Order: sequence, then C-alpha cells, then structure tokens
Amino acid sequence: MNSFKSISAKVLGAASAGALAVLAPAALVAPAPATAQSASQVDRAAQALRAITTMKADFTQTDRSGQTVSGTLTLKSPGRIRFEYSSDVNMLVVSNGSTLTLVDYDVQQVERYPVRNSPLGALLDPNREMSRFGSVVPTNSPGVVSIAVADPDRPEIPGFTFIFVEKASAPGGLELASWVALDAQNSRTTVRLRNHRYGMDVANSTFTFRDPRRTTRRP
Repeated sequence: MNSFKSISAKVLGAASAGALAVLAPAALVAPAPATAQSASQVDRAAQALRAITTMKADFTQTDRSGQTVSGTLTLKSPGRIRFEYSSDVNMLVVSNGSTLTLVDYDVQQVERYPVRNSPLGALLDPNREMSRFGSVVPTNSPGVVSIAVADPDRPEIPGFTFIFVEKASAPGGLELASWVALDAQNSRTTVRLRNHRYGMDVANSTFTFRDPRRTTRRP
C-alpha cells in the first residue's frame, strides 16, 4: 500500500509541497499570452466549475509505471470534495472546504493540508482563485479547453491544469475531463473522469471521516 500512498500524494496534495501537484503534459507546458480571448476562456472554465452544485464521477488514476487505481469523486459546492477509492484501497481523501485530509487506515494515520490560498482553491472555490491563478494552455484540439493554474508568488508549489471538453449538457457547457500530475521528481500521474452525474443530493456528512486511531474501517 505504500506505493499507492505515493501515487495519492502526487495527485491529491500530500507531497512535501503540501499542494495539488498537477501540471499539463510536456507538450502543453507553455501558457498562452494573457489576451482577451484567453481571459475569456479562463472565465468560462471558472463559470463551469462554479455552476456545479453537486457532482459525482468515476475516476481512474494511473502513474507513469502504469499502476492504476480507481474510485468515485464527489464534489459539492462550496469547497467540498471526496475521493473514495475502491474497496481494496484502504485510504480516503476528503476536503471540508478549508482542509484537505489524507486518511490511511492501514497505518492509522491522518495528514492534513490547508487549501486556502493554494492553487487547489481553483477547483474548490473557482470564484476566488481561477481568475487569480489561471491561464490558457494551447491544445490545438477543437472542443478542448486547458487551463493552467499556478501561483507566481509561490514557485515552490507546483501548479496544475484542468482539461475540459465541450459538452452542452454539462454545467456551463464544459465538462472537467482530466488532469495530469507531475511531481518534483518528474513522476507523472494521470487522473481521468468519466460517467459524470450532476445535481444529486449529497449530505454534508459525505465530507467527514472516522479517525483511524479509533477504527480501521473506512466510513
């Protein structure tokens, strides 16, 4: 399970930088110039994220060696997110809007990382963060919008890129399709979303967890 924990750290913010270490693929690393058109695309992506009240999607997470894990992502506005891994992975990642928590039930450990003023805030609160940190990454692919998010005042914290696809039935007409993580050791991890569902009832208790020091069972 240690190898899985390493994968989760790269994708979900438990790396030494303490932030979500997600970047574009090598071919997409150069941000576009700050033009009116690119600013409009950043705003559009922010509006699409902001339009999501609740969302569930299946995710697949693959590292550069090909190791893959999967699970379900649940998002609720404002600022709540949960990565529920498959039953063979005894780990949970959850955010209550201000703190990202990595829970490892195998070693009975909890690690917490603040999300405020981090590029992760672009996903959890696009109204606050996207316009500050976001820039368009050219993709040369019709119907694809790629937004790089990084804090220029904190270069020690890696940025990340949201990759959206045009979809009329998605909130704001854009659907978050994937992101690609690249950590300080140049190890890449890809997260892909599919089977998006929107607008369902999601209880706030979804974004809580049991303390593994008191139980080894995942909530």
